[in-house]
Amino acid sequence: MKRQRSLHLQSVGVKLFIILFSTILLLSSVLGLTSYYAAKGIITDEVAAASSQAIVQAADKLDFLFAEYEALSRQFAVDQALKADLEAVNDPSIGIVAKVAAEGRIRSKLDAVKGIDKRLMSIRLVSRSVAEVESYKTSGVTGIRTDEGILARLKQIDEAKGNTVWFPVRPKGFFDTYSEASLTMGRLLRNMQNTKAEYYMLIEIKRSSLSEMLANLRIGEDGELRILDADRKVVYAAADALLEQPSFIKPSKAETEAEPQPGQELHRSFMAEDEAGTEQLAVYQPLNTGGWTLLGYAPVNDFTKSADRLLYITLLVVLAAALIALLIGYVLVRLIGRPLGKLASLMEEGERGNLQVRTNFKGQDEIGRVGHSFNRMMEQISLLAGQSGLSATEVLATSEQLVKASGATSTHAREVAAATGEIAEGAVSLAAEAESSNRNVELMGGKMNEVAKINSIMDNSAERVIAVSDQGAELMKNLVTQSESTMQMMELIQENSAMLQESTHLIRSILSPMIAVNKQTNILALNASIEAVRAGAAGRGFIVIADEIRGLANQSNESILSVSRITEEISRHIDNTVKVVSEAGPLFREQITSVRESSVIFESVRGEMEEFLGLISQSSVSVSELNEFQRQLGESMASVISVVQQTSASTQEVASMSSQQFIVSEELVALSEKLEELAENLQQSLVSFQG
Repeated sequence: MKRQRSLHLQSVGVKLFIILFSTILLLSSVLGLTSYYAAKGIITDEVAAASSQAIVQAADKLDFLFAEYEALSRQFAVDQALKADLEAVNDPSIGIVAKVAAEGRIRSKLDAVKGIDKRLMSIRLVSRSVAEVESYKTSGVTGIRTDEGILARLKQIDEAKGNTVWFPVRPKGFFDTYSEASLTMGRLLRNMQNTKAEYYMLIEIKRSSLSEMLANLRIGEDGELRILDADRKVVYAAADALLEQPSFIKPSKAETEAEPQPGQELHRSFMAEDEAGTEQLAVYQPLNTGGWTLLGYAPVNDFTKSADRLLYITLLVVLAAALIALLIGYVLVRLIGRPLGKLASLMEEGERGNLQVRTNFKGQDEIGRVGHSFNRMMEQISLLAGQSGLSATEVLATSEQLVKASGATSTHAREVAAATGEIAEGAVSLAAEAESSNRNVELMGGKMNEVAKINSIMDNSAERVIAVSDQGAELMKNLVTQSESTMQMMELIQENSAMLQESTHLIRSILSPMIAVNKQTNILALNASIEAVRAGAAGRGFIVIADEIRGLANQSNESILSVSRITEEISRHIDNTVKVVSEAGPLFREQITSVRESSVIFESVRGEMEEFLGLISQSSVSVSELNEFQRQLGESMASVISVVQQTSASTQEVASMSSQQFIVSEELVALSEKLEELAENLQQSLVSFQG
């Protein structure tokens, strides 16, 4: 139940209803409140402008009144007759009659001024000593009192040095002896020649007179008027309790001192709250008297009561808009919310696997088109689910076959990698044997060079004996070609080893007659020595030659024996090489296809050495043949080493590729198993759909 309620509140129709309802209410409320506050502001501005003009006129009246009384006080200050009378009443040398006459004139003057001005409560001339008998006043007023407050106020007049001083309205007058409040102006009537004749002139104005003057100035129904001094204390107010108290509503000094710009009217008004928190519209106008300010204020509600009717109108409009929004929202819910909710329910059924759900929307609007598209989509999904099931079955079968094939490939790759490793080890062993054989061939070359040097010495010694020595023919032809397979190289090594064995046998056969020749040379040298001895002095030269020949024959015999030993050692190394090649042959037989024949023909030493020269020539030819054979043998061994190194590198590369193939095969097996698992999951997922 909670889920259905949540879905209902989250439906599109309800959301559209809430949006439309909220928008209409918001626009209506904003429009009504905006109109209300705009009208309220306009009314307040108009009242403030009108009140500002009225308070300016009232301030002008007050300024005129205060200026009139200041002018009156100046007239008293410069009145010479009054000055003379005041000096007379303070002159002890003047008689009583003259003093009484002077006092009469003073009182008559004060009474005359008060008689023509009904706004005045009294006019007093108070002596500096504040003595009642020495002071004068208009008739009908009370006497003088002295206390600290009164003396303080008189001191202010003293400090003004003859200028006027205005005092706030006091509930009982300046001396606190009246029953009516009054506003007092004071001035010191100075006398530079006779300070005893100086008097305080006090003009007291009735508060009721000020109220009558300001009666025409009304600000609202409950508005009030006040006069504030420079310290923003109340100078004039209708209530006695407010007099000389700080005003709660007051303009700032910057506002009172502001001057209007050229061509611009300055409206002196502001909004403030009173002690009770009620918003007040205040207008003010500075006075020319004593830094005072005329202030009037009234509650804003007094002016905006007519604008309050807009609030009621706004409320009615909002209620009407709410009813219209409810009606429109209901229509939207029926036309949009319900079809979309039904479509959402059908889609949830499809989500749970039921692919047979269909809509029955008949309309051709967007909702109807969405319903038709939903029906076609469900049909396509049903068809796709069936095809996916068949494909999943085929993928599962294929993945099983792929797993089997991958396993077989991995097994074969493992076997190939093992065989390649064994071949690589054999190639390394063969390379080591070839290096050893090459070093032996180089050693044999050194020995053959020694034999060649000995034969050269024999040739040089027997220049006159050696006739012509046949050059040795080409002893060995070695053509080693590297074919595409390793087996050809192995067969070539075997053939070269066999030929080397034959060559060692041939060398032995050549060395045997050379040994015999050396023996015959020794015998001939011995015979030559015997014949030279028989010849006597003529044969001494032959004796020396015979000795040299015998020595050379002995050296040649030693060299031949050394060559014979080297040949035996080469033969043993060749046998070892043949053995190693024979052992490595089966390993290379799978990769080697054919071997080209190569023949090395050794030509025999031709010619016969006639006696001593023929034997020497035969020895030189044999040495040259041995030297050429050693060179060819070195080239053959170098070729064998190169082929073995290439074979080893190729084998290692094949081993590396076999290892990589094995790794790839293992990964292929893992992927095949994962594919099989995914196919099974797909089949299980498609089971939940009812096609």
